[in-house]
Amino acid sequence: MQYLLLIYGREDAWQQLSEADQARITADMGKFAQEMRESGKLRGGNPLQPVATATTVRFKDGKRLITDGPFAETKEQLGGYLLIEAADLDEALAIVAKLPPASPHTAIEIRPVTEVPR
Repeated sequence: MQYLLLIYGREDAWQQLSEADQARITADMGKFAQEMRESGKLRGGNPLQPVATATTVRFKDGKRLITDGPFAETKEQLGGYLLIEAADLDEALAIVAKLPPASPHTAIEIRPVTEVPR
């Protein structure tokens, strides 16, 4: 089964880290991703550009409304994602436990993927 790991954090907390700490966290995530690829558990993933680069599309009364910026103002923003293969939620939780700690402001949402027949 596939699980999407949605990685949330505070952009301001990341920006307040030193360049050395940002580089260390980035390297740790790269090492984690490589190990997951080699194990066959990582299906994909990427960090996202800052939330200020987002464009939100809504529909109202049959019209498309486009807004610059995120869907909602929140303290934590979606910063990236990983798509993993795991037997069940317990294995997905075990994989998340191996993620390098980015900051105390990081939260990981684990969502099972509904596989659509093609």
